[in-house]
Amino acid sequence: MNDGGQRRYGPLGRVLVIIPTYNEAENIKPIVSRVRSAVPDAHVLVADDNSPDGTGKVADELAAADDQVHILHRKGKEGLGAAYLAGFRWGIEQEYGVLVEMDADGSHQPEELPRLLTALKGADLVLGSRWVPGGRVVNWPKSREMLSRGGSTYSRMLLGVPIRDVTGGFRAFRAETLVGLGFEEVASQGYCFQVDLARRTVEAGYNVVEVPITFVERELGDSKMSRDIVVEALWRVTAWGVGSRANKLLGRKPS
Repeated sequence: MNDGGQRRYGPLGRVLVIIPTYNEAENIKPIVSRVRSAVPDAHVLVADDNSPDGTGKVADELAAADDQVHILHRKGKEGLGAAYLAGFRWGIEQEYGVLVEMDADGSHQPEELPRLLTALKGADLVLGSRWVPGGRVVNWPKSREMLSRGGSTYSRMLLGVPIRDVTGGFRAFRAETLVGLGFEEVASQGYCFQVDLARRTVEAGYNVVEVPITFVERELGDSKMSRDIVVEALWRVTAWGVGSRANKLLGRKPS
């Protein structure tokens, strides 16, 4: 946990990059190739939600050709959060020391992953951030940027977490951090899943570091963003914020 910067961190150990997929057949091969080039020692786990476009078959072919690529076939579309939780569970069982969250669509650039891993040598969680100095987004309409910035600002202020990009999904965790958080208890999805993990990490006293990234809008495939995801994030963050303030007033520990 964060002890004013005095903690001595152990070696990172083996790195597992978890890439959830649903209908990403066009994207999965190039993104896996870029990860393997950017961090040759890292392993990749594709967590596919039974994509009807054949993403799982493409991932099977990649895994057959490279023993550092693995595939987790899931029964159906259960959401981003459930896919990451399954990936975390698999990675911890296989004794990886670092678990990375990364999108399949190329919006998270694998070439920036070494920067996150370097920062993780002195942290419990590293976030690739669009909204710190040096971070930026490419090919986003202003409306999308305003929604993302506004969501992060609302979450940060309501929850009291000192993170500029609390909804961002390019992250590197130490495995021991996820275990210490009790990640299995997280039930939220979408953007809300990322906010939930971030707030839990901060509330548990772990050291969180943000490093700037360039976020690039996808060129192939369809975005998974929906109105339901935004609505879920809004009501859950509001409920967490109200609950946190009530706990403080009553002198109770965060639930």
